[in-house]
Formats: sequence, C-alpha cells, structure tokens
Amino acid sequence: MRAKLIFVVLTVTTAVFMIGCAPPSNTSSNNSAAASPTASPAVSQPAVADGDWPGYNRTLDGQRYSPLNQITTENVASLRKVCEADLGEGGNYQSGIVVVNNTLIATTETTTYAYDPATCVLKWTHKIEKPAKEGLRVNRGVAFLDGKFFRGLNTGEIAAINAADGKELWRTKFADPEKGESVPAAPIAFNGMVYIGQAGGDNRGVRGRMHAFNAADGKEVWRFELVPLEGPGADTWPPNDPANPRTGGATWTSYTADAVNALLYVPAGNAAPDFDIKARPGLNLYTNSIVILDAKTGAFKEYYQLTPNDFHDWDVAAPPALIRTAGGKNLIVAGGKDGILHAVDPAQKREIYKTPVTTIENADVPFSEKDVHFCPGVQGGVEWNGPAFHPQQNLIFVNSIDACYTINLMAQSPPPGKPGAPYTGEADADEPFGRVDPKEKWKGWITAVNADDGTVKWKYQSPTPMIAAITATAGGFVITGDLNGNVIAFNGMDGRELWRNNLGSPIGGGVITYLANNKQYVAVAAGITSMSWKTKAGNAKVVVYGLP
Repeated sequence: MRAKLIFVVLTVTTAVFMIGCAPPSNTSSNNSAAASPTASPAVSQPAVADGDWPGYNRTLDGQRYSPLNQITTENVASLRKVCEADLGEGGNYQSGIVVVNNTLIATTETTTYAYDPATCVLKWTHKIEKPAKEGLRVNRGVAFLDGKFFRGLNTGEIAAINAADGKELWRTKFADPEKGESVPAAPIAFNGMVYIGQAGGDNRGVRGRMHAFNAADGKEVWRFELVPLEGPGADTWPPNDPANPRTGGATWTSYTADAVNALLYVPAGNAAPDFDIKARPGLNLYTNSIVILDAKTGAFKEYYQLTPNDFHDWDVAAPPALIRTAGGKNLIVAGGKDGILHAVDPAQKREIYKTPVTTIENADVPFSEKDVHFCPGVQGGVEWNGPAFHPQQNLIFVNSIDACYTINLMAQSPPPGKPGAPYTGEADADEPFGRVDPKEKWKGWITAVNADDGTVKWKYQSPTPMIAAITATAGGFVITGDLNGNVIAFNGMDGRELWRNNLGSPIGGGVITYLANNKQYVAVAAGITSMSWKTKAGNAKVVVYGLP
C-alpha cells in the first residue's frame, strides 16, 4: 500500500500559552511577556565534524541536519545495502544511532554495541544487568565527549564508557526503579558535563528531575526539580499529600543546548493523574513545558508551557530544535504529543505559530465517567523523535502519528494506591491509559513546514504511524522509516518520493547519515517489538546503506 502525498497550505495560528521567568501562582493566570534569560558567560561551541553524528540529534541545537552532500536527490535512488549488524537481541528497540571516531554505537536496555561504521564488524560491547523491577524496557542512546560515551541505565544510573575499548569508567546512581523511575533518555554532554533526567512521571509519586554530572568522574554537579515541592512553581499545584502526590514532569528522550550561552533546554512530560485534571488544579509547573536552565549551575532561567492545563497525556516528549530561519528569526521549535508543531520566538516572548501535524479531535471536551474519544491519543502526535530542520530549504520536517483513544474517568479522584503504580485517573485498571482505536484506523504523516510562518508546504500520508527519526541533508533529501519496515527518501522541497527499501522489520529508532573512509553512508535502527504499536520483530539490527 503506497502512501499519499498531499500539498497543502494551512493558515498560521497564534495561541496563548504560558511563558515566564518567575512562575505564576496557582491563583492567577500570567500571559505577560517575561524577561529574556540572562546569558551565562560564553563557552566554546563543541565542534562537530561534518561526517560525524555524535549525539541523538547530531548537534546540541537539535536540528537533525547533516551537511554531507555526496548523496543527493539525483543519486539517492542508487543506495544499496552495504552491511547489517544483528544485535542478537530483540525488544522495544528505539536507539538513536551515534557515529564518531570511526565507531557506530547502538544501544538496547542493557547493552551498548560498537561497530565499524563501514563494515558492521563488531568492535566491543558493554553489558549491564537487567533491573530487578520491570519497567520501561527502552534506551534511546548515548552522548559522546572527550573519548567517552555516556548512557542511562534502567537500574537508575548513568555510566561512562571508554570509547576505545568499551570498558566502564564510572557509574553513578540518581534514580530509583523501585519507586517507578526509569532512565530511557539519551544524555547530552558538553563543556565537561553530562546531562540527563529520569522518567516514570505517569507513576504515582514520581517527580521529574534534571541532573548534571562531571564527565570526568561522574560526581553530581547539580539537580533541578521539574515538579517542585517548594520555591518557584510549587504553588501552581494543590497541596502535596500521600493520597494525591505531585506526579509528572518526566524526561523521556533527550535534550537540547545552546553551548555558547551555556543554556540547557529540557522537554518535560505531562502531569499526573494524566486525565483527571480535577485532582491537580493549576498550571502544574513545570510539566508540559520546555524548561531553560543555566547549564553550569542548574539555575532556572525560563519556561514555555506549550500545553497548559493538559489532561490528555500530551507530553513535550522530544527535544526541541533551536533554529535560525531564512527570515532571520531565532526560534525554538518543538513537536508535541498534542499533534502540533510549536514555534516560540524568545525575542517576542510568544508562540508565533502552532501548526497541526496530526488529526486533532475533541481536544477541548472535558473527560468524565462517560467515554470520550479524542485525537491524538496517548500514543499519537509527535513521540520520541522530534523535528529536523533544513536551513537552506528553510523547512522543518516532522514525523507524527494518528492514533486516537477513548477514555473514561473514575467516579472520584484517583484513590490512594501503591507508590510507583500507574496514576492516570482512567476507570479501567486493565487499560490505565485509555483504549486505542483499532490498528486499521492508524496512520502517520510527514509534514514539511515553512520555518518562518508555519505554513505547510507538503504532507505525506503513511499507512503506519511515523515514529522513526527523520533527517535532513545538504544533498536535498530527507530520510526516515515506517513500521512496515520501509526506509524512504524524499525530495525535501516538494515531497516527491525518491527511493525506498523494505527491511522487513519495523523502524522506530535512529535514521542518520555520516562519513566513513570519506564515503557517505546512511544507517537505520530497525526491529522494534512493541505492545503499544502491535509490532513484532526479530532481533534488533542496524542496517547501513551506501552508493555503489
């Protein structure tokens, strides 16, 4: 079944959203402009070789853009499989692939695999024990700095691994799986520090945090509470008590940074109980927000709450991109699980456009004890892979998912329960996150958006959800994959399909391009087995393509 290519122009819309340096209290709304973040002393922007892909989104600004141009719109149809690395294990494989220092890295929950990026020959592995408590069985990748790879472990730790031989250099505990916390996110690292947070914010009592560690020895430098119990933001929640604990603000994927001004951009997930807003009146800061912190000290700078008063589990799950448009605007762009591409202009202190990238239905209908059908659902919108930006084309490319849900609430606010258990407010304990529409109704989209004004240049409709990463290149093509196992390249300017290859295995992880031995390759993380997406795959694998 071939997908549809749709050319469309949408009207730009501007919406009120919450923004502030000093968080508003629970008793009043604050939509006024906030002062700009105070720039920290400048630090050196980490150099990224054109041929490397050293982090989840390649560069710290999160643009997912490669300056390589050996592969172009003219010859991309000649791509052929060069090699394949079988990881030897299956599971919910969502790894972002990293290539640096002639080493390709892919990760699973417990293992880090290092391969030759041109031949797929295994160099080394680093393996840890599985956590004693079952949790989110996902790892999304590594960061690289000063000869070390850094990754989260679902034992509640972060580890540093020697890039040359895979030997573990240090390990630091910062999260507690026994309390429902997990560590799926890919860290980022620069200026001698590595940054990561924990997830689990849909589990009772889990409050998101952001941590900074010394890259040399793993000692914690600072932490920031994304759901504060005291201080700024604390009064945007009802009183904290064991029967109704403050919960939410998880970080699921990765992060973004302005290394020049030492600013860290943290995407924070939803508040919980996810669907019962009566149990947590107020703005519930800093959930559903992009939170800006001083990367050196962890000091709070600013926040942008993209979905205030959320009751749909509409996390800001993927890291934002910091872009400069052809029109000279410096923007923060983020795709949310609300099915919207948000563009914030920090100079104007407002969201200048919000462009729908999925079906949006019943978004304002309150939930009750009766069934309410809404779109996008819990697994819809933009998930863990955010937008890519092509600076010459001035286009933002977004993968997204149409998968609607039906929800009904408990008669009363969620009763006391076990810490770490799902804490959503859904009446059906067997379906704590609602009931997803049949798989036959699912679809996905790629949306190409003008970076200056948010108008849609073209859309591509896929028969499957689009959850894999999407990458833009100086060669003029964008490349991604779908759950039918197709790797697909498009002309970035007009959306024409230029090439596809079927791997026979669903794709939900990284899709990148890089140089090895001065030749450009494309690598794809395939083989996602997921209950959420009803996919079954064999072993996870990395497949590498190149020109003849």
